Amino acid sequence: MVSAGDFRNGVTFEMEGKVYQIIEFQHVKPGKGAAFVRTKIRDVVGGAVVERTFNPTDKFPTAYIERKDMEYSYNDGDLYYFMDPETYDMVPIGAATLPDSFKFVKENETCRILSYKGSVFGVEPPNNVVLQVTQTDPGFAGNTATNATKPATVETGAEVKVPLFIEEGEMIQIDTRTGEYLSRA
Repeated sequence: MVSAGDFRNGVTFEMEGKVYQIIEFQHVKPGKGAAFVRTKIRDVVGGAVVERTFNPTDKFPTAYIERKDMEYSYNDGDLYYFMDPETYDMVPIGAATLPDSFKFVKENETCRILSYKGSVFGVEPPNNVVLQVTQTDPGFAGNTATNATKPATVETGAEVKVPLFIEEGEMIQIDTRTGEYLSRA
């Protein structure tokens, strides 16, 4: 059990049949009246963020979220299969569970699978990936405008903006959280 007075950023707890994670918290002791805890909490499974106040003595059961590194193997229609490197079990995950940033993940990449009581609710791809540019327009000599970019398609089929000097066949590093080009690899 965790009490509202012990809330800290990142703490997960159960409330009203849902799992929440503390994003921000603030202990408030007004000059008049009882103290309270003002929080911003995220529904871990649904993703909705709400602001809520709690009495510091309120108690909630602690929710333990399992985070496990698994290797993305392949997809079959709307199911994406991940392999547990310890047991070699294949875990199917629906396309609706995958984040938008999953478009940068290629086969055999390690992702973090988030589950609560055996039910998978999220997939975290690696923060940075190295991918090959499969299609882009050629750069032109003398075209040296600062911060000028052009679209490029990478080996997973995702499109990313790259500097003008990047050519087809080059390996580039991409930040999956923002979808931005970082550097040549």
